[in-house]
Amino acid sequence: MLIDHAVIDVRAGDGGSGCVSFRREKYVPRGGPDGGDGGRGGDIELVADPHLTTLLDYHYKQQYRAERGRHGQGKRRTGASGADLVLRVPPGTVVKDADTGRLLGELVRAGDRCRVARGGRGGRGNAAFASATHQTPREHEPGAPGELRRIELELKLIADVGLVGQPNAGKSTLLAALSAARPKIADYPFTTLEPHLGVVGLSGERSFVLADIPGIIEGAHEGKGLGLRFLRHIERTRTLAYLIPVDAPDPQAEYELLRRELAEYSRELADKPHCIVFSKADLLSTDDGIPSIAAEDASGLFRVSGVTRAGRDELADALWNAVRRELAAEEEADRRRS
Repeated sequence: MLIDHAVIDVRAGDGGSGCVSFRREKYVPRGGPDGGDGGRGGDIELVADPHLTTLLDYHYKQQYRAERGRHGQGKRRTGASGADLVLRVPPGTVVKDADTGRLLGELVRAGDRCRVARGGRGGRGNAAFASATHQTPREHEPGAPGELRRIELELKLIADVGLVGQPNAGKSTLLAALSAARPKIADYPFTTLEPHLGVVGLSGERSFVLADIPGIIEGAHEGKGLGLRFLRHIERTRTLAYLIPVDAPDPQAEYELLRRELAEYSRELADKPHCIVFSKADLLSTDDGIPSIAAEDASGLFRVSGVTRAGRDELADALWNAVRRELAAEEEADRRRS
């Protein structure tokens, strides 16, 4: 089961209080104040762990607290700092403040870190208050409280190519034909209730990650069907493949519907490079051509059968080339920024 959303409460550790102490040692009269400072409270950090794929742990446990700092001691001894609490999440996790909606960070690559709550500082002991005119201070500071925050975790799967189509368009069948993934396949709509990933392997050690997104229907951007919940999972894809069955009554209208729903959800998502894949080609004879469709923005038109696997290799090579073009563009953009 894919758990891709969670809200948790985190509290960083409180700082330790400063100590009030005076030096008591033989042959050292009026030793003066020697109270140490309190230790700092532990922070709470998130780190991207490539071995995790869901937010399941945070579905069952919603409260996390870091260790508090120890109090200061005599002989100017500073209290020990509290240990940081590190929470592991899958790569692709977006972190927001649940109360304000403010973005706190995105953990895209393995090892990325984000501090979500800062530990309180330790209070000063009375030794810090000593001066020439105030030689026996009895003041001290309490430790500062750690940050308390409710955060929202949202997982966006990281894939190179996203399959977009209406329910029963053949996305799961195509994913199974192109990769080793085995999603549920049946002859009724909405058999895919959660996104699936598959690695498409080609010759020459070439490969890319393909994502099957649950069916998009009209009004998906408003929450109808399953679209609103899962559209987030194609935001990080580099290119899209719009699946339209060859037996669709109006391929042009279906294509425009998919484009419109993505644009209503995210203009950036709708502007991603894409191709059109006519699925279920086994329903037509080999003499039938590709259905007529006006799609000037599409990088190519393909006819594929997930059952007979006709056209599979041509499509896989085209998707690989599209991914490579986007990777090269990203590397060039990174080079210019640096």
